[in-house]
Amino acid sequence: MMLGTVIGPRVQPLTPLGRWEVLGRPLRALRPGPALAGLLLLLLALVWSGVAMQRFEEVKQARAAEVMKKRKMGRKGDIALYQRINDRLARGQDYYTVALDEQRNNHYPVKPFVTVRMPTLAWSSLLLGPTAWKWLGMGLLAAVALAWATHLRQLASAPERLLVLGVTVAAGWQALMPQIGLKHDVVAGLLLSLGFALYRPQRWWPAWFAVLLAVLVRELAVPFVLVWAAVALLGRRWTELRAVLLLLALCIAAIALHAWNVHAAQLPGDPASPGWSERLGLPLVWGSFADVTLLRYLPAWSAGPLALLALVGWAGIGGRTGLFALAWFGGMSVAVALFARANTFYWVLVMLPGYFVGLALAPRALADWIQAARGRIRRPRHGTLLGA
Repeated sequence: MMLGTVIGPRVQPLTPLGRWEVLGRPLRALRPGPALAGLLLLLLALVWSGVAMQRFEEVKQARAAEVMKKRKMGRKGDIALYQRINDRLARGQDYYTVALDEQRNNHYPVKPFVTVRMPTLAWSSLLLGPTAWKWLGMGLLAAVALAWATHLRQLASAPERLLVLGVTVAAGWQALMPQIGLKHDVVAGLLLSLGFALYRPQRWWPAWFAVLLAVLVRELAVPFVLVWAAVALLGRRWTELRAVLLLLALCIAAIALHAWNVHAAQLPGDPASPGWSERLGLPLVWGSFADVTLLRYLPAWSAGPLALLALVGWAGIGGRTGLFALAWFGGMSVAVALFARANTFYWVLVMLPGYFVGLALAPRALADWIQAARGRIRRPRHGTLLGA
């Protein structure tokens, strides 16, 4: 037997993505036994995530001690560093000469090249100024919230969409800070969340431009492009796939040019990064979410369960949106857990505020899951065409 859709008198086989999409809300498709087992595992995971946050508190204390040590050495923090770079750039100096000079003089690594930020934000700050960037940050956050409320119009109820607006602001509040033009990861996260929300199957070019800008601000956005390419391939959307591969090529070219400029400005004996292999685990991800969002005002143990519930919300919505969210947010969370250091906790910002949009969808997803475990969902016999 073969799942398919009717094209004239013929049966067109579904793509791998299409087979997922016909499930609709996938948690409703679970059989009672597996659904109950999954719920028990989720409950254990939620309890463990709360307890595991104690480990992050230890990491946080160690990070605070390291910050104090570096402040005694003269380091004043990332925002002060980027502001000094912008000030010298405004006086007509070359970006790469200035950036590496400031970083080495303030005990920041300049090797490998990824330790030096791409010049996009610095150049834009020179062009726009801090006041314009302040308004741009507020506009970006508002655009992300409205774009997600619109994107979910056919998938979520009106109360859920109102909740989306609230969690977007709570997760992306750093966009409202006057220094937004100096926060690379915040800006990249806003652009990725906007691109994700703007995507439509027949109108993907606005998302294309938003994601390109995100990568030009922060190379950590490149995995988003890889996920997009994989999903386009699964959907056999060849025109879109070619456009995404072009996007990837442009991103690689921009990063390569940045690397060449950094290497040209490096000096023998320049400080190097200690590396990215601490493997601090998921507690670092959840604790970092708490540090950079309004979760900081809730008990520390709540960050892990709320972050897990956000992923459950994305899983419950189904379709391309849910699949893409699980691949992007889940994959990036694992990458942060494996490779981020305690003082690079800000990597999680590239997932925000979009990650916590899933929290607004979590109650409905849990309801679907519980009903499936109780065997209360009537499954249609002919949700798709069965062809020979």
